[in-house]
Amino acid sequence: MAFFRNSAINRLNLHYAIEMLALSGGGLFFLVFMVKVGVPVPVAFLTQAAILAGRFALRPLILPLAIRYGLKPLLIAGTLGIAAIFPLLAQVHGVGPELWAVIAVTSIADIFYWPSYHAYFAAVGDAEHRGHQVSLREAANAGIGVVGPIAAGWSLATAGPTWTFWAIALIQAASVIPLIGAPNVTVAKHAPGAFRYARLGVALFLADGWLGAAFYFFWQVALFLAVGSSYRAYGGAMALAALLGGGGSLLLGRHIDAGGGRRAVLIAYGLAIGLLVFRALSLGSPWLAVAANAPGTLVAALYIPAVMAAVYNAAKASPCPFRFHMMSEGAWDIGGGAGCLAGAAVTASGHSLAWAVLLGAPSAIVTVVLLTRHYGPRSAVSAAE
Repeated sequence: MAFFRNSAINRLNLHYAIEMLALSGGGLFFLVFMVKVGVPVPVAFLTQAAILAGRFALRPLILPLAIRYGLKPLLIAGTLGIAAIFPLLAQVHGVGPELWAVIAVTSIADIFYWPSYHAYFAAVGDAEHRGHQVSLREAANAGIGVVGPIAAGWSLATAGPTWTFWAIALIQAASVIPLIGAPNVTVAKHAPGAFRYARLGVALFLADGWLGAAFYFFWQVALFLAVGSSYRAYGGAMALAALLGGGGSLLLGRHIDAGGGRRAVLIAYGLAIGLLVFRALSLGSPWLAVAANAPGTLVAALYIPAVMAAVYNAAKASPCPFRFHMMSEGAWDIGGGAGCLAGAAVTASGHSLAWAVLLGAPSAIVTVVLLTRHYGPRSAVSAAE
């Protein structure tokens, strides 16, 4: 399998797999823990919006650092910064200074990590194997996601947040180990036209941010409340979803690389829209909510390769993948932040979380239009589109 021969991508995927063990135990509980300790649901969504606003405002500050040091040091710094979030999260007991600290540290850690990660993946990956490489990453993450939610749910219910979130922080910090031997990726001091090449990434990430708010943030809180705010039940539901999630993405990634990008988009996003509707209808019953959650990881493992194969190849073809992803990530912050504000408004006005979940459907339709135009009837991914 030729896509296994890229040692840099293999190291990056191993790093990401370890990180996902931490994030499937900590990230999945980020908002639900806040709700559990007394943060009102609308305020939890406003908290997420504030994090995204902080990321958007601070992100330009890292470009000089990337030019001077390259992407690998920023990626390592961001990884360790994410680890620092979880001990702070354990100290949150409602709306107060601890919550503001979590917002600040998360915003700073994310601006180091996510643009660097995506730009690194784009730069060292192979355009002809991009679907395989992204789908392999997502399949591995789905498998790892079986362990993290169960362990974190059990630990939060028995050992409490301090022990749980410190353990998650250590796992997150350990994910830097595969990066130590990885090559650095330099960032050009000047890259004329780089931001113009980011138009595809900006459009896709703007829509994907809004979809992510509904598909992940709103649904996590809705599911947690539907199962009686039980850490164990919520963790078990997330683990069940991960158990069902991985294999399909490998088939779809191969399909994208073979020239079937348009068909892959229609399959993946058709399922995503259908799942959003099912989830909205399920919230009156804990068992239906668990059933609606079960296909979530599989659907995400299908639509992520469909969108990210296009984005990564466009970034690699651009004059500067890092600038490309700075712009794209900024668009994700705008889309996700706006979505979170809309969700906060829906829940603050007394409407069901079902309506917040349904907010994701229009953005999924927009993404389908963008990607089917981009892939067209051919397999080549053009950055100029």
